[in-house]
Amino acid sequence: MRTKGFGRTGRKVSEIGFGAWAIGAAWGEVNDEEALAALHAALDTGVTFIDTADVYGDGHSEKLIAKVMKERGGERPYIATKAGRRLPQQSVEGYSAENLEGWIDRSLKNLETDSLDLVQLHCPPTDLYYHPEVFGRLDKLVEKGKIRNYGVSVERVEEALKAIEYPGVMSVQIIFNAFRQRPIEHFFKQAAEKKVAIIARVPLASGLLSGKFKKDTKFESNDHRLFNRNGEAFDVGETFSGVPYEVGLEAVEKVRPLVSGDTTMAKFALRWILMFDAVTVAIPGARNPAQASSNAEAASLPAISDSAMREIKAIYDTYIKNYVHQRW
Repeated sequence: MRTKGFGRTGRKVSEIGFGAWAIGAAWGEVNDEEALAALHAALDTGVTFIDTADVYGDGHSEKLIAKVMKERGGERPYIATKAGRRLPQQSVEGYSAENLEGWIDRSLKNLETDSLDLVQLHCPPTDLYYHPEVFGRLDKLVEKGKIRNYGVSVERVEEALKAIEYPGVMSVQIIFNAFRQRPIEHFFKQAAEKKVAIIARVPLASGLLSGKFKKDTKFESNDHRLFNRNGEAFDVGETFSGVPYEVGLEAVEKVRPLVSGDTTMAKFALRWILMFDAVTVAIPGARNPAQASSNAEAASLPAISDSAMREIKAIYDTYIKNYVHQRW
């Protein structure tokens, strides 16, 4: 497992991380034993970056991570959490000093630690990025020692570009995969210049890029791939990267011939992300040890050929771009 410097923090992290949304909630039924085993398996492969949030299972994901940390002992991986989605309704006013500290105190308790490695604002309203006082409140929490660093998790490239104007923003978590390529155009270069870490989230387009889904695939009622298909619960870009399901299936079939040998499409899709040096870490989810180990194996795949990279760009331009490019 290769490692990269995490922006200006002085820490190094594995280029494949562990996304802990799926072990918290909204991806169907969660089996805690399998979830704990998945975390152990990921760490055994050399994963040193875990991403979670205070709302994943209402803190359940954070608590599972704390349990694994206690079981393993030794040096802890870099653990990132998020804050802000506990608000009943998103507003800039909701990100008050009192609320921010309350959310962070709760995560400190859930993760059983004295200081959080990284706290990310969790897809706040776009207007928040034009309010420097919110970032000043995070600076004060760093001064208090409750958090070591902070960053943002964004929906739109516009938000990412605005966020990195603030000197305290150490990282940006953004949807990036073969079906969401807009960050390549301007954001990657500016983030690299400012030495901001980039966390590629939704790296498999909610599983679309695993190549395992069909038109008649059934999702459970508590799986966002069913209940948020049209953005009913949160931003539709979080589900299948905003790509209409049937369109995504068609595009996947165009990608499939590019996957050679015994490599899975999921590992190929993760390796595609790692072709971009600006990306610090990709955070696929895993709900069992086999998925966690398979995700980590993507880091050891050989580089994707220039011709295959061009073909993926052509597939994006032909099938996907009109649906997502200007929206996010």
